Amino acid sequence: MGVLIVMKYLMFVFNVLIFIGGICLLAVGIWVVADPDGFQSIVTSNPLLTTGAFIILMVGVALSLLGFLGCFGAIRENKVLLMAFFVLLLVMFIVELVGTIFALTYKKQITNEYFLWELHKNYRGDNSTDVFSTSWNTIMIAMSCCGISGPDNFGNGSLFHKLYPTTPWPDACCSRNNPVLSDSILNRNHCIQNETGFVNNQGCFPAIAKSLQKYVNLTGAVGLGVLGIEMFAMFFALCLYYNFD
Repeated sequence: MGVLIVMKYLMFVFNVLIFIGGICLLAVGIWVVADPDGFQSIVTSNPLLTTGAFIILMVGVALSLLGFLGCFGAIRENKVLLMAFFVLLLVMFIVELVGTIFALTYKKQITNEYFLWELHKNYRGDNSTDVFSTSWNTIMIAMSCCGISGPDNFGNGSLFHKLYPTTPWPDACCSRNNPVLSDSILNRNHCIQNETGFVNNQGCFPAIAKSLQKYVNLTGAVGLGVLGIEMFAMFFALCLYYNFD
């Protein structure tokens, strides 16, 4: 009987932790999607990262609700609620595992070569309305950078060069009066001629990689921590289920 009481309290503790973990996942998901650092366009333009972020958002909400269900089932010694809690938590465990794998898989793609390949294949220029191109235009203007490693990234072999063979790089690479407000270009002709001070020669990759690594590392760490808590909670739920009359 004493062991059963201890298990009930442990079940209660782990469900409180699950509730807290759900809130943490919800906060991380909102942070990645809302993007406080100005990288929402990168998140939006990559389906893998977007999918992982929304999975974590949904799991965070579900776990917050499941925490209450588990606590109530343990206190009331209700076997039906405990089994429902176990099954639902198992589903959440699997979904969250998929979301964590998405995040950790994306981390391997944060390389100079991968981003350059994406830019060559998908970037269509300043006036394009597709998500990928508008995302990169926003980033290059706001950060006063150009391409992955510099203006040469828009040369031979890129989609941009095929569409605009006489233009060495997009206007988004040109220096502006106020980059934050996407103000007017200082001088487009001087920019195209690569005159010093009129074109942004530094690449965007270092800042982008640092920000995305931060997103992925935090998401993965929180996800793995919550997965561990869920495993213990499911174990105690089964133990209580088989010990309650």
